[in-house]
Amino acid sequence: MFNQNNQATEEYERYNSDGTKKGSGNVKKSFNKILMLLIVLAVAIVAGNSMVVTKENQYKLIRRFGRVQNVVAQAGLSFKLPFVESVDTIPNQLLLYDIPASDVITSDKKTMILDSYVLWQITDPLKFAQTLSCSVSNAERRIDTIVYNATKNTISNMTQDEVIMSRDGKMTVTIDQTESDVVSNDLEIPSETKEIINIKSLTDEIMEQINHVEAQYGIEIVTVEAKKLDLPDDNKQAVYTRMISERENIAAQYTAEGKAQAKMIENTTDKEVSIMISDAQASAEAIIAEGEAEYMRILSSAYSDPEKTDFYSFVRALDALEESMNGDNKTIILSDDSPIAQIFNGKY
Repeated sequence: MFNQNNQATEEYERYNSDGTKKGSGNVKKSFNKILMLLIVLAVAIVAGNSMVVTKENQYKLIRRFGRVQNVVAQAGLSFKLPFVESVDTIPNQLLLYDIPASDVITSDKKTMILDSYVLWQITDPLKFAQTLSCSVSNAERRIDTIVYNATKNTISNMTQDEVIMSRDGKMTVTIDQTESDVVSNDLEIPSETKEIINIKSLTDEIMEQINHVEAQYGIEIVTVEAKKLDLPDDNKQAVYTRMISERENIAAQYTAEGKAQAKMIENTTDKEVSIMISDAQASAEAIIAEGEAEYMRILSSAYSDPEKTDFYSFVRALDALEESMNGDNKTIILSDDSPIAQIFNGKY
């Protein structure tokens, strides 16, 4: 009996005063929270699937059941139908494609190795998607074929020397000139100046062969540049030997011309130096003669007076006496009729 009463009491406590079972409200609240969370999640998924974010370097192609409905070319946020429309992304920037090195043959049957690269970009995303399935790899394969054929056709119409000269679009030309300043009146020194002339570059020649890519595939090849233009290994040594021989011949010619010009300049300079030395010596002799004449005139004027003449004779006698007193013996004996004694005695 006691156990039955306890069970009845517990059963009574499970129900609220309004007859509802205790705890059912909490379950309902939890269910409502889960339902709201699911709704928010579904809305977020739908909203995220309907928004299209386009970056500065992208095109967005919106497809509906595989067919392009819209092309978004401006950066920003746009919308599509969720779960019905899909989005393809295409690069909207300058792209680089490195073409593998290949052999080309010039018009003079010389084999060369050309390693180049291409700068290209997508200009018509719709045509790019229709012809190349939005695939950059497909575009690079088409560019490889087109550029190789254009390069092959261009180089096959040029000689090896023309290909090398046209690589950077400039050619250095040596021009013979005569200097306006001459070493002497009858000698002119020829000189050489180098002038750089702009010519059509190899890139321009190749680009002229490429004119249908944009219209056909919706892409533009901006430029084709040669990274490396070389000879096959089996031809390099022969070409280097020939180039060395040609450079040595040119150097020998320049050396001979330089020596000839140096000899002409040396002879002319020696001639001018001899003339200058002769003129200087003649001028010096004339100046010395004038000096001596002036010296004699001054002496003549100085000793024209008899008193000055006696003094001059006396000084000359002293000088003569000094010259005659050599050695340790400083004593000299003069006779009365000696010219020097007469000078000292005032009889001369």
